[in-house]
Amino acid sequence: MAGFHIPDGGLAEVGLRVVPHPAVMLILEFGADQPVVHAAGRQQRGSLLAGPGLGSGGAVWARGASVDCVQVRLSPVVAHAVLGVSPADLDGVVVAVDDLWGRDLARICERLDTLSSWEERFALTDALLAGRCAERSFVDPEVAWAWRRIVAGRGLVRVDGLAAEVGWSRKRLWSRFQAQIGLPPKRAARLVRFDHAVHRLVAGDGPAGVAADCGYTDQSHLHRDVVAFTGVTPTAVVGEPWLTIDDTAWPRG
Repeated sequence: MAGFHIPDGGLAEVGLRVVPHPAVMLILEFGADQPVVHAAGRQQRGSLLAGPGLGSGGAVWARGASVDCVQVRLSPVVAHAVLGVSPADLDGVVVAVDDLWGRDLARICERLDTLSSWEERFALTDALLAGRCAERSFVDPEVAWAWRRIVAGRGLVRVDGLAAEVGWSRKRLWSRFQAQIGLPPKRAARLVRFDHAVHRLVAGDGPAGVAADCGYTDQSHLHRDVVAFTGVTPTAVVGEPWLTIDDTAWPRG
């Protein structure tokens, strides 16, 4: 979880490019104004939900002023149980949370607004999500295991071997994985690898070293992947606000 306060005049004009991340994103807004996300030729306002990998190609932008919100990144393994919607139904789209939670959302945002500290808001959000969590998992143990293998390996896993490791056919794992995680395994691994690599770039590591350490064929391969996911080059991506705030908003201890 992370809390954001965007003052009057903040991102209303410039906007913020949404960089893909291997998680389901939930935004609960409670400020004087509502954030606006531009995606696929449409605009969504208010509290939002998006699937893993949203923003590929640099095509998704967020704008707003006088915005206060709590942002939650959820593993796609638990997202369906917590949010009530499958990551597969969020592929490439942004969904208004009030379409899913109805009047409950207004009460939640009002409570967030009455609290005086981010710690209290995080505790409330945590309790809220725990209370909404279904008792059963919507993800097969084999699929959850494959996802965690991809994440633990930072995308550097032999995707073709995952099916054999769980004792399934390749077709069965690919079908179940995409239906439950929202991405096919190969794209999931590519997204996880990109996420690790791009944060290395933001931290100041050179492209050649990042390409070698993160399993890219060469620096040109890294360049193509960064452009495909963000719409900008590795040189330009280090200044993307969506990434540069991560070390503060999402400590990687």
